[in-house]
Amino acid sequence: MTAVTADALDVDPQHVRVELADSAGALALHVSTPIGVVALPRITADPGVVARTGGNVLQRARNAQEQIRTSVAELTGSEIATVVVHLTGATIQAEARVQ
Repeated sequence: MTAVTADALDVDPQHVRVELADSAGALALHVSTPIGVVALPRITADPGVVARTGGNVLQRARNAQEQIRTSVAELTGSEIATVVVHLTGATIQAEARVQ
């Protein structure tokens, strides 16, 4: 579940913490993680990069919440009651060089 969360928010899995609990027979997930973000100079130079990378932080957190819910349900076969995403910070995504 750590890897699922890391993929959804573009962060290193070692910075992700996932807690599981029972919620009336279904799984409740509480995720604490930073979120990968685009560097501010890149956004200033190309404002459209925010939309191309999944939207603003709130939109990306909501999308990640649903992606985590779907992936964990598929992996475990369990009903997912809740997925709480607690963003603990931000990590600047490194610029990839075009070759």
